[in-house]
Amino acid sequence: MEYSTASQLSPKKDFHNSIKLQEEYLIIPGLPNDVATLCIAFVPRVYFPVIKNVSKRWRTLVQSKEFHLTRTKAGTLEDRLYVLTTGHDFKRTYWEVYNSTCNKWEKLPVMPGPAKSNFGFVVLDQKLLVIGGLVQFEGMDLVSAELHNYDTVLNRWTKSSSMKTARYDFACVVLAGFVYVAGGLGADGEGLTSVEMYNPEKDEWADITSLKSSRWGCFACAFQGKLHVLGGRSGFTIGNPRYMDVYDPVTKLWEEEKCGCVMVLTHAALSEQLYCIEWKDERKLVLYNAFDKAWKRIAMPLARSTRSSFRLTNVNGKLFFLSAADSPSYKTLVYDPHASKGKEWQTSAIIKPAGKCLGCLSIAA
Repeated sequence: MEYSTASQLSPKKDFHNSIKLQEEYLIIPGLPNDVATLCIAFVPRVYFPVIKNVSKRWRTLVQSKEFHLTRTKAGTLEDRLYVLTTGHDFKRTYWEVYNSTCNKWEKLPVMPGPAKSNFGFVVLDQKLLVIGGLVQFEGMDLVSAELHNYDTVLNRWTKSSSMKTARYDFACVVLAGFVYVAGGLGADGEGLTSVEMYNPEKDEWADITSLKSSRWGCFACAFQGKLHVLGGRSGFTIGNPRYMDVYDPVTKLWEEEKCGCVMVLTHAALSEQLYCIEWKDERKLVLYNAFDKAWKRIAMPLARSTRSSFRLTNVNGKLFFLSAADSPSYKTLVYDPHASKGKEWQTSAIIKPAGKCLGCLSIAA
């Protein structure tokens, strides 16, 4: 029996074709994809634009949830400071981000749509979500229900489903992967009791149990699996509420807890603790410990920075006090709760936005 040369070589050809096919699916030739992903996860984020230009496969990798999960497990996520500011021209608000790796401030693409104010914003899955607010249109302030999100990896804005109720000056927070918005003021300027929950996987909003009374100018935080709403006002004649509204997603019920601060100007949550600054004394921090539900005060230094109003956020476990006024001489106060006694407070002349800070937050990405 005779065999053709092609038949004799086909097994070898199949073997080489199989190897070639496998290599086409490898991120780095010669390495398993999980090992290659881990190697790339240790590259500083500042080099991601270069990585995305290596190949389509690398670009797909750095934009994937799997890559974010790998960086999370490897402990290579970087906290970046995002600030809502007007700059020095005060023409329109915009977002800018501080890149600590190269010590630079960069502008984000402009938020889509007309100029907006009094909106809520949260961080979810490496994205900055901007919710509701007042939209300036033909000389009028219109109340918005829209949701826009900025993808920190793709560097672009997209629009998602709108809330069921248009609102501004409301509380919002992320809890267990869902976004909650509570209270605020509605289209007619009325105080709202309604509360909504956003499911990012389904891109859907759903009404949940309402607050017992209306509340606006408030804020929210998540501790021990529960939603806490505090600060703000509950009525034009009642004044500032001295209690927190606490929502349990399991029982779907609201309860009230005593609040150690009333009119909060700015706040930041850090490790099951809430740091607040009240309007009556901008040189004192009010600290709430969610474990024992206790409140205490922390004095701030008077001589370490120019007197100013602040916006407060946390970056890498430290609190940053960014100026809410356009103060060129202001040095950002930095508080490290884990530093040794006497070294908790520092200042930074570098970490400050282009103009006054209207809002700020950090995103680990």
